[in-house]
Amino acid sequence: MAHPSPDATYLFDARGIAKRFRHAAIFAALETLDHGETMRFVNDHDPLPLLNQIQQRYGDQVRIQYVERSPERVAIDFGIWLTANEGAPAAEQSSAGGCAGGGAGSCGCSGG
Repeated sequence: MAHPSPDATYLFDARGIAKRFRHAAIFAALETLDHGETMRFVNDHDPLPLLNQIQQRYGDQVRIQYVERSPERVAIDFGIWLTANEGAPAAEQSSAGGCAGGGAGSCGCSGG
């Protein structure tokens, strides 16, 4: 089975997920992505608390870019950039509480 290209973009439409499960589902989805992959997150509101949690948890490993920002719909690309901590010991790389990557290019933590 062929692997997707490193520049692949995967849609995550949070509008269909119960609110109480959204953040956990988003973190789980981010942690399955490899370096260079992107998750396009779509929601019915601007998720500012979620963005703060992602920054705290993953730091520079997840790059956040708004694609669409209106009162009815928000679309954000979460790009995975695992080489941000290149050269740092594995303990430092996962000290933010998790890693974004589950495949061959992952940061090496246990999926925290």
